[in-house]
Amino acid sequence: MISLYLIGIVILAYLFGSIPTAVWFGEAFYGVDVREFGSGNAGATNTFRVLGKRAGAIVMFIDILKGWTATNLPYLLDPSIVGDPNSPSFVNFQLALGVIAVLGHLFPVFAGFRGGKGVATLFGMVLAIHLPAALCCVSVFILCLLITHYVSLSSILAGFTFPLSLAFVFKTTIPSIMLYAIAICALILITHQKNIERLLKRKESKVYLFKRKSTD
Repeated sequence: MISLYLIGIVILAYLFGSIPTAVWFGEAFYGVDVREFGSGNAGATNTFRVLGKRAGAIVMFIDILKGWTATNLPYLLDPSIVGDPNSPSFVNFQLALGVIAVLGHLFPVFAGFRGGKGVATLFGMVLAIHLPAALCCVSVFILCLLITHYVSLSSILAGFTFPLSLAFVFKTTIPSIMLYAIAICALILITHQKNIERLLKRKESKVYLFKRKSTD
């Protein structure tokens, strides 16, 4: 019975992550599949680029919520199964479900396994795991976006802020959290290779938060 509960929670986490927010929102309200335009990714960044700030903000919020919800699913289980909320075993289970949700976002069953890059969903995980570190990431993301206007660069720097803040500011002692934070950096770099190439060539699209028009 316990294994069935765990399997059900794991499947639920994947299904949460698999919700193709950008695709469904774009098709429902704009008649556009964002995967056919811009960078071709079904994520918040490309939604900002293709459909504008309002659509991008909505998609980003929902994608963050996906990661946060999936990571908090262990609270629905009995402590005898996953441990006390303050125990390493509980945190490890949270991390596992969050990663599964991110994989769902990258390879969504509801959208032909063509998903986004998972940054917003990863951030939802960070919010659920360590709120103070998450706020540090938000600060870096916003500051970088205001200065450079590159969502991709802001995401990369915010990703690196997570392990650095955990190690040097909050001095986290749970090894699994640090390993997860390092893995986030690696995943963000892998999924943003094309963005990094465009940044180096100065061809990456920009997003201006306080202007009506975005420029390349």
